[in-house]
Amino acid sequence: MVTIRLARHGSKKNPFYHITVADRANSRDGRFVERVGFYNPVAKGRAEGLRVDLERVDYWLSVGAQPSDVVKKLIKQAREQGANEPVAAEAASEPEAAAASAE
Repeated sequence: MVTIRLARHGSKKNPFYHITVADRANSRDGRFVERVGFYNPVAKGRAEGLRVDLERVDYWLSVGAQPSDVVKKLIKQAREQGANEPVAAEAASEPEAAAASAE
């Protein structure tokens, strides 16, 4: 069975996690199929704390991969962050659409 889980990296008292797709039989930090993002729980300032490739996560979920409990929460958080971004992208594309229709 394939699972989507965290693999711990970073140093002592400074954790950094890769979100990986791996066979359940492999060890936590061992062999993985694909890396689909990262989570930095100690990110400060403007440092990026979470990045998830939602298209790849959706693919793996569609073929039967099971996310861990923590990864479920992180995916939900990433989807909420992603829902805010297209609003800014739509606002940026409106002047382009207006310029195209004016021609």
